[in-house]
Amino acid sequence: MSMTAPIQTDDVSADLAEVTRQVGQAKSSFYTAMRFLPKDRREAMFAIYAFCREVDDIADEPAPQDEKQRGLAAWRAEIEAIYAGRPATLPVGRTLVGPIRRFDLQKRDFHAVIDGMAMDAERDIVAPDAAELDLYCDRVASAVGRLSVRVFGTWQPRADEVAEHLGRALQLTNILRDIDEDAERGRLYLPREALEHHGIATRVPTEVIAQPAIDAVCTELAAEAHRRFQLADAAMAQCAKGAMRPARMMSAVYAAILERLLRRGWAPPRATVKVPKLVKLWIALTRGLL
Repeated sequence: MSMTAPIQTDDVSADLAEVTRQVGQAKSSFYTAMRFLPKDRREAMFAIYAFCREVDDIADEPAPQDEKQRGLAAWRAEIEAIYAGRPATLPVGRTLVGPIRRFDLQKRDFHAVIDGMAMDAERDIVAPDAAELDLYCDRVASAVGRLSVRVFGTWQPRADEVAEHLGRALQLTNILRDIDEDAERGRLYLPREALEHHGIATRVPTEVIAQPAIDAVCTELAAEAHRRFQLADAAMAQCAKGAMRPARMMSAVYAAILERLLRRGWAPPRATVKVPKLVKLWIALTRGLL
């Protein structure tokens, strides 16, 4: 990678301060987990988070498709410029320059995230087949994991396995948690094969999630998410403990969400599922200090 050493200008410092403010305002499980990292690693993760939010917002904004494509193309060009050693032009792009060099973050993973968002921008995803769903999860979640484990401090092959499995576990949990919200937006990420197996013929998202068999479909996908959590935990056990603390915390929080979803079920009407703040605090204290 032909990059010159990044210079921490006042502009970059201001960009980092704004990114940190935005991540803190989001009040997410991510913020809780990342607060345990040393300053340089924490700022790198906040920059990655801000990048993901920006490209996700482009894909989700109510704008013409050509406008979304231009926004994603601008980010592809920004990533190419950074790796070519040219100045970053976007505020969040400037915050990525230092972490990319310091932690040897891979260009292909940034492009994978953008490609994943492009899948949402090109059309509303409705009942993808299993292969397309797995590709989507790899791009929007596992690719972020591959960036993250390097920032956490490990380049071991097993660390990429953590990214592969935990990313999919987290994304499948998000899908299972957000089926109502996604359906209102005309999206349905539940796999086509599962819908067919359980006799759901309609492909209208709001109609699908109202079917009596939706509980069986979601329970089946939850089993796959649970399997991925187990595989991620097994891979984590083979990695440096300190480097895996944030991953263990994210895994524990999302596993708790999945467990609550399973207890609630998916038969309509569905109550919102959240992990109480005290539970999150307990997870942060126990998983963060182990």
